[in-house]
Amino acid sequence: MRKVILQEFVSLDGLAAGPKNSVDFVPKTTKGDRSFGDEQVKLIESVDIILLGGVTYRMFSEYWPNVKNGEEKPFADKLNATPKIVFSSTLTRAPWGTWDDATVLKGSAVKEVATLKRQSGKDLILWGSISVAQALMTERLIDEFRLVVCPVVLGEGRPLFRDDLDAYELQFRDAKTFDRGAVLLTYLS
Repeated sequence: MRKVILQEFVSLDGLAAGPKNSVDFVPKTTKGDRSFGDEQVKLIESVDIILLGGVTYRMFSEYWPNVKNGEEKPFADKLNATPKIVFSSTLTRAPWGTWDDATVLKGSAVKEVATLKRQSGKDLILWGSISVAQALMTERLIDEFRLVVCPVVLGEGRPLFRDDLDAYELQFRDAKTFDRGAVLLTYLS
């Protein structure tokens, strides 16, 4: 059975987005960090479907298809070529630059992900997409948590883990530090 991997960037105070849903802290922490980039290339090679919510889709589709050179290009090429599913009740299509459009699903992310997990193939990755992540957590559909802890305190914003989430025991798998101060904590559920 395939795994669902959640990679989420969080602040030291556990927030996945700052005031006004800003995620500006992520590129400030990871841009130009070769060790982080190498880790991301390994990660993208382990999956064959990318799962996104509508907000994260908009951010990703505005950025990654436009990476044509530089240190991010190996990752961008793999990410752009990987099929994507966008969970959105408002989008009718999800273009991705000159690459194939992402598939838009308006139904339940929980039901679709449960079905995808039973199919053969590589693992699935969910980046950002806090609402989708929280829905999948509630139903215990996340198999691997990759929390990139960024060296910043946001003070206010949107937490990754909701207050009403039932207790969640995880098994520690690994910790890696990156050149610009972020730490990747990996846990299995």
